[in-house]
Amino acid sequence: MKPAISLAAVPGRRIKTIELAKEIEKRGFSGIFGPSLGDSLALCNAIAMHTTDIMFGTSITPIYTRNVADFAQTAAFIHEISGGRFRFGVGVSHAPAMNRLGVKTGKPLSDMRQFVADLHAVPRVGDLPPIVLASLRDKMIQLAQEVGGGMVFANGARSHMGHSLGNLDAESRDNDNFFIGNMIPTCISEDKEAAAAINRKTLTSYAFLPNYRNYWKEAGYEEEMVGVEKALADKDYDRVPGCLSDRWLADTTLYGSANEVREGIEAWYEAGIKTPIIVPSSAQGGQMQAIQEFFDIWD
Repeated sequence: MKPAISLAAVPGRRIKTIELAKEIEKRGFSGIFGPSLGDSLALCNAIAMHTTDIMFGTSITPIYTRNVADFAQTAAFIHEISGGRFRFGVGVSHAPAMNRLGVKTGKPLSDMRQFVADLHAVPRVGDLPPIVLASLRDKMIQLAQEVGGGMVFANGARSHMGHSLGNLDAESRDNDNFFIGNMIPTCISEDKEAAAAINRKTLTSYAFLPNYRNYWKEAGYEEEMVGVEKALADKDYDRVPGCLSDRWLADTTLYGSANEVREGIEAWYEAGIKTPIIVPSSAQGGQMQAIQEFFDIWD
């Protein structure tokens, strides 16, 4: 069973990105999900028009960046023209990103609950797609089950999934229509140390965020996160990557040879993630190169 792939529409390569989406479908991957980089809803609209069978969605769209009525109109439109293949992944994002946009945020749980309620209350939009909540910790997971059609982690810890998914009842865990995904940074290389370095660089910026540090502490990485916090307090930002242990990196990302990455994907399925979403990076080039390298491990 092939996982889903994260795909971003990079300026200057948007037409090539749509062609790549068609190739991802042709090769039998289970989904395509657009991160918050760029306009992932526009990408989803294009994917709906250029594919026929593959599931696709956003992972995530920050709830604060558009009017709720506008979100509802767009999401319902994509849902309808795609024949129900669209999953609308939404999240509260994080303070630094929203501050850069000048967006005022509130309390994550209450804001998310209100957003989903307001989305469903918008009149005359037609049926809405499943609403998938970006989740890390227990209360948001519980809210996803209560008001949503699924949940998606980003950079989740595989060893902690038993605890996290324990917040769901058996009906949700076993229901194929309830989405359970995780975005997993992935780098394929026979030079395992080089691949690990790429993933560590990718995730270092997340270690600067309190919500991620709190989650990873809960997942058993207290020593690593305390080390990061001391480095931040000292304004010694170059020290942060060295605080992130190999054990933590292996629990949150995939890297190494083709066999190691495929085995890691299987481990994520076994941990209860129904839709692993591979976020490819390459030691040799950009997104296009990384996805080609990922294609190659299935040939």
